[in-house]
Amino acid sequence: MKKLSLFCLMMLIMIIAGCSNEETASDRFEQYVKLWNDQKFEDMYSYLSQEAKKDLTKDEFVARYQNIYGGAEVKKLKVKAIKSEGKPENNEISLPFEVSMDTAAGKVSFKENALWVEEKVDDKNKWSVSWKPSMIFEGMTDGDEVSVKTLRAERGEITDRSGSYLAQNGNASQVGIVPVKFKAKMDENKESLSKLLNISTEEIDKALNASWVKEDQFVPIKTMTEDEALKGEEQLLGIEGVQINNVSARVYPCAEACAHLVGYVAPVTAEFLKQHKGEGYNSQSSAGLIGIEAQYEETLRAKDGAVISIVGSDGNVKKEIASKEAENGKNVQLTVDVAMQKKLYEQVKDEKGLGVAIHPTTGDVLGMVSAPSFNPNHFSLGITSTEYSKLSNDAAKPLLNRFNKTYSPGSTFKLLSAALIADSEKFDLNEKRTIGDKWQKDSSWGDFYVTRVGNQPNVNFRDALVTSDNIYFAQAITELGVKAFEQGSKKFGFNEKLPIEFPFQTSKISQSNSIDSELLLANSAYGQGEVQISPLHLASVYSSIVNDGNMIKPKLVMNEETEPEFWKEDVMSSEAALKIKESLIGVIEDPNGTAKEAKISNLTLAGKTGTAELKLSQGEKGKENGWFVAVDTESPHLLVAMMVEDVKKGSHDVTPKVKNIFSQK
Repeated sequence: MKKLSLFCLMMLIMIIAGCSNEETASDRFEQYVKLWNDQKFEDMYSYLSQEAKKDLTKDEFVARYQNIYGGAEVKKLKVKAIKSEGKPENNEISLPFEVSMDTAAGKVSFKENALWVEEKVDDKNKWSVSWKPSMIFEGMTDGDEVSVKTLRAERGEITDRSGSYLAQNGNASQVGIVPVKFKAKMDENKESLSKLLNISTEEIDKALNASWVKEDQFVPIKTMTEDEALKGEEQLLGIEGVQINNVSARVYPCAEACAHLVGYVAPVTAEFLKQHKGEGYNSQSSAGLIGIEAQYEETLRAKDGAVISIVGSDGNVKKEIASKEAENGKNVQLTVDVAMQKKLYEQVKDEKGLGVAIHPTTGDVLGMVSAPSFNPNHFSLGITSTEYSKLSNDAAKPLLNRFNKTYSPGSTFKLLSAALIADSEKFDLNEKRTIGDKWQKDSSWGDFYVTRVGNQPNVNFRDALVTSDNIYFAQAITELGVKAFEQGSKKFGFNEKLPIEFPFQTSKISQSNSIDSELLLANSAYGQGEVQISPLHLASVYSSIVNDGNMIKPKLVMNEETEPEFWKEDVMSSEAALKIKESLIGVIEDPNGTAKEAKISNLTLAGKTGTAELKLSQGEKGKENGWFVAVDTESPHLLVAMMVEDVKKGSHDVTPKVKNIFSQK
């Protein structure tokens, strides 16, 4: 009897234990919700009731979620099962849940109930969900579809100071093929089209072999500006099967002249998506990738709106789930004068060089160009691999923006040295120094000597600027000392970011931001050594001679409420500024001036030439960059800094180009 009682007790314990291991509907729902949050739709299907599976295959279930969530751009999906006090009745229980998500049309959230039924699955009782469409979006029933309508926004446009377009939402010409007609003379037509569009036949084949292509359907091959298409229209349309369609596009009327400044819009890269994660971009997005288009992307950016609706089987909208209005980008008006921009580019387009023009008393940037250049329309409209390969492999580097880099300024740097000398009490500016052909402070400099171009035996402050005497400045700055030079260069903004919304490299007096020897100090005094400066910074330095010793703050975007500002005040005394300005007028007006060929009748310019020697050791003859900076002095309204790489006659290759800018005004 005792044995029987013990057996019964053990059986009872096993039954209770077995019952406790059975999954409840709530347990199953928690598992289902976890899969749902992870969007593992294939695994979710196994939780559906047998009745639900009769009406919906696994592929249909997965595709429905993927298509709806993908189309609605669902992000941050959060599904939560709400605890319920209810108990199963007739093997059924209704369990509440809530869903929230971000979509293309904004935030969506709702509460629903899921009916769970207990049924036998593989000889075991399991709780399964009696799935219904309202679990995707509240209010959906069988036969309903989800409509996602995009409300297109327009990107802000970029204009110059007078309102002329630099980047606009315009039209372009899309050249394409209707295969059924084109294939009549396939090889011949491909060769002809390849030459006219400057693309490879392989690129044409790739477009024609895309999976979506149909024989009677237009296949885009290349998009180009309307002007480009018009030039070749007759020949293009002469090829059987070729059509030209008009399409909306981002276009750049200033083309090559403005490419590095304005930039372009193009499909985003993987790197861009990584850098801008969570900002609403996806693999189908376009954005400004360089220049103003990139720098002011957040201002210019168009943010599309959307409407998400439930559409019944009759095609009518049953319910609007969410909506978000389209947000057009804001326009950006630059201080740039497109006519000046084109004049600058015309002077350097056949060189490797750059040009910068500013208004010296307002700081307005009137133009910034880099050469050689490229056509930004080709990038925004879809550059071909042939075109891109040609640009990227060009030894002249047309894709490189030169005007925002730093360079050795050569003798144009002497303005800064002159300011330090003029404001020091150590020097009599009228005193004549006896200058030889070469100079070194002492034998500790080894075989290094400072040499000069001029041949005047006795030179004072003005003579040194007019004839660009390296030895005079090397001697004076060495006497002034390292500390004074470092402090002086800091006053002029060295080792400091340019105060402008554009990515310029930072100017430095040396690689270490300090001067570690008198030899380096002497070499730096006339713009060699390790001195590096950006052309816009150099232009701001030169503005000080027409602003009583204050450096203007450069401005690139128009703002009528903003008065002209100085970036650096009192970089030199007003007396020093006047003295230097008069000396720099002599650079052009004096018969001994290094820029006398830049003289213009009825216009008084102050300027400074510079030849930066790019050599690795003393005595070596390396390549040279030629500089010329000039400003009108009587009623200052234009300052131009220009540099040309690999010059043959030093700055004399540049002075005529700057002269042309002032002459054309």
